[in-house]
Amino acid sequence: MSSADDIDKLRKALAAEHAALFAYGLLAARTSGTVRRRMSEAFEAHRARRDQLRTLITARGGQPAEPDASYALPFFPSNATLAVKLAVRLENGVAAAYLELVSARDPKVREHAALAVQEAVKRSYAFRPDPPAAFPGMPAAAASPPASPSAGQAGG
Repeated sequence: MSSADDIDKLRKALAAEHAALFAYGLLAARTSGTVRRRMSEAFEAHRARRDQLRTLITARGGQPAEPDASYALPFFPSNATLAVKLAVRLENGVAAAYLELVSARDPKVREHAALAVQEAVKRSYAFRPDPPAAFPGMPAAAASPPASPSAGQAGG
Protein backbone atom coordinates (compact mmCIF):
# COMPACT_ATOMS: atom_id res chain seq x y z
CA MET A 1 0.00 0.00 0.00
CA SER A 2 2.98 2.29 -0.60
CA SER A 3 3.18 4.98 -3.21
CA ALA A 4 5.91 6.99 -4.89
CA ASP A 5 4.79 9.88 -2.68
CA ASP A 6 5.46 7.74 0.42
CA ILE A 7 8.95 6.95 -0.85
CA ASP A 8 9.64 10.66 -1.41
CA LYS A 9 8.52 11.42 2.14
CA LEU A 10 10.67 8.59 3.48
CA ARG A 11 13.64 10.05 1.60
CA LYS A 12 13.03 13.48 3.15
CA ALA A 13 13.01 11.94 6.61
CA LEU A 14 16.18 10.04 5.71
CA ALA A 15 17.84 13.29 4.63
CA ALA A 16 16.93 14.81 8.01
CA GLU A 17 18.46 11.82 9.78
CA HIS A 18 21.66 12.11 7.72
CA ALA A 19 21.94 15.79 8.68
CA ALA A 20 21.26 15.02 12.35
CA LEU A 21 23.97 12.35 12.39
CA PHE A 22 26.48 14.78 10.90
CA ALA A 23 25.62 17.47 13.45
CA TYR A 24 25.56 15.17 16.48
CA GLY A 25 29.01 13.88 15.58
CA LEU A 26 30.23 17.45 15.74
CA LEU A 27 28.22 18.32 18.86
CA ALA A 28 29.42 15.34 20.90
CA ALA A 29 33.00 16.37 20.21
CA ARG A 30 32.30 19.83 21.66
CA THR A 31 30.69 18.75 24.92
CA SER A 32 31.49 16.68 27.97
CA GLY A 33 29.81 14.92 30.89
CA THR A 34 26.06 14.50 30.89
CA VAL A 35 25.57 16.68 27.83
CA ARG A 36 28.03 14.59 25.83
CA ARG A 37 26.26 11.40 26.95
CA ARG A 38 22.93 12.83 25.75
CA MET A 39 24.50 13.86 22.46
CA SER A 40 25.90 10.34 22.00
CA GLU A 41 22.54 8.78 22.85
CA ALA A 42 20.84 11.07 20.32
CA PHE A 43 23.45 10.08 17.71
CA GLU A 44 22.71 6.39 18.29
CA ALA A 45 18.94 6.97 18.16
CA HIS A 46 19.29 8.81 14.85
CA ARG A 47 21.54 6.09 13.48
CA ALA A 48 18.87 3.49 14.29
CA ARG A 49 16.16 5.61 12.66
CA ARG A 50 18.37 6.14 9.60
CA ASP A 51 18.82 2.39 9.23
CA GLN A 52 15.07 1.79 9.64
CA LEU A 53 14.30 4.39 6.97
CA ARG A 54 16.77 2.81 4.55
CA THR A 55 15.04 -0.54 5.09
CA LEU A 56 11.57 0.99 4.60
CA ILE A 57 12.67 2.66 1.36
CA THR A 58 14.34 -0.41 -0.14
CA ALA A 59 11.43 -2.67 0.90
CA ARG A 60 9.16 -0.40 -1.15
CA GLY A 61 11.41 -0.53 -4.21
CA GLY A 62 13.05 2.84 -3.67
CA GLN A 63 16.70 3.84 -3.58
CA PRO A 64 17.81 5.48 -0.32
CA ALA A 65 19.83 8.67 -0.70
CA GLU A 66 23.36 8.64 0.62
CA PRO A 67 24.45 11.33 3.08
CA ASP A 68 26.20 14.46 1.91
CA ALA A 69 29.88 14.82 2.77
CA SER A 70 29.08 17.89 4.87
CA TYR A 71 26.07 19.91 6.01
CA ALA A 72 25.71 23.63 6.65
CA LEU A 73 24.84 24.38 10.25
CA PRO A 74 22.73 27.41 11.17
CA PHE A 75 25.50 28.50 13.55
CA PHE A 76 28.77 27.14 14.86
CA PRO A 77 28.48 25.46 18.30
CA SER A 78 31.62 26.90 19.92
CA ASN A 79 30.59 25.89 23.45
CA ALA A 80 28.26 23.50 25.29
CA THR A 81 25.45 26.05 25.57
CA LEU A 82 25.41 26.60 21.82
CA ALA A 83 25.73 22.85 21.25
CA VAL A 84 22.58 22.27 23.30
CA LYS A 85 20.79 25.08 21.45
CA LEU A 86 21.72 23.49 18.14
CA ALA A 87 20.62 20.03 19.34
CA VAL A 88 17.18 21.42 20.19
CA ARG A 89 16.97 22.99 16.74
CA LEU A 90 18.08 19.74 15.10
CA GLU A 91 15.42 17.73 16.89
CA ASN A 92 12.75 20.23 15.89
CA GLY A 93 13.87 19.87 12.26
CA VAL A 94 13.80 16.09 12.44
CA ALA A 95 10.33 16.19 14.00
CA ALA A 96 9.14 18.42 11.15
CA ALA A 97 10.48 15.98 8.55
CA TYR A 98 8.63 13.13 10.21
CA LEU A 99 5.43 15.16 10.52
CA GLU A 100 5.23 15.16 6.73
CA LEU A 101 5.74 11.39 6.75
CA VAL A 102 2.78 10.95 9.12
CA SER A 103 0.57 11.58 6.10
CA ALA A 104 1.92 8.54 4.23
CA ARG A 105 -0.58 6.12 2.71
CA ASP A 106 1.03 3.07 4.31
CA PRO A 107 -0.17 2.64 7.92
CA LYS A 108 3.16 1.08 8.97
CA VAL A 109 5.00 4.12 7.68
CA ARG A 110 2.58 6.45 9.49
CA GLU A 111 3.15 4.58 12.74
CA HIS A 112 6.92 4.71 12.26
CA ALA A 113 6.71 8.46 11.63
CA ALA A 114 4.47 9.15 14.63
CA LEU A 115 6.87 7.34 16.97
CA ALA A 116 9.84 9.16 15.46
CA VAL A 117 8.15 12.54 16.01
CA GLN A 118 7.55 11.63 19.66
CA GLU A 119 11.17 10.60 20.12
CA ALA A 120 12.52 13.78 18.51
CA VAL A 121 10.30 15.99 20.65
CA LYS A 122 11.31 14.12 23.81
CA ARG A 123 14.99 14.54 22.95
CA SER A 124 14.43 18.21 22.20
CA TYR A 125 12.89 18.80 25.63
CA ALA A 126 15.52 16.67 27.36
CA PHE A 127 18.20 19.11 26.17
CA ARG A 128 16.35 22.19 27.46
CA PRO A 129 17.22 23.42 30.95
CA ASP A 130 13.62 24.16 31.96
CA PRO A 131 10.70 21.74 31.77
CA PRO A 132 8.20 22.47 29.01
CA ALA A 133 4.94 24.27 29.67
CA ALA A 134 1.98 21.98 30.24
CA PHE A 135 0.35 23.37 27.10
CA PRO A 136 3.05 24.93 24.90
CA GLY A 137 1.79 28.01 23.10
CA MET A 138 -0.88 28.79 25.66
CA PRO A 139 -0.44 31.92 27.79
CA ALA A 140 0.44 31.24 31.40
CA ALA A 141 -2.61 31.40 33.63
CA ALA A 142 -2.57 34.01 36.34
CA ALA A 143 -2.54 32.54 39.81
CA SER A 144 -6.02 32.78 41.22
CA PRO A 145 -6.93 32.68 44.91
CA PRO A 146 -8.39 29.43 46.17
CA ALA A 147 -12.13 29.23 45.84
CA SER A 148 -14.04 29.63 49.07
CA PRO A 149 -16.87 27.23 49.80
CA SER A 150 -20.33 28.66 49.26
CA ALA A 151 -22.75 28.93 52.17
CA GLY A 152 -24.71 25.92 50.93
CA GLN A 153 -21.59 23.71 50.91
CA ALA A 154 -20.33 24.55 54.38
CA GLY A 155 -20.74 21.68 56.81
CA GLY A 156 -21.66 22.21 60.35
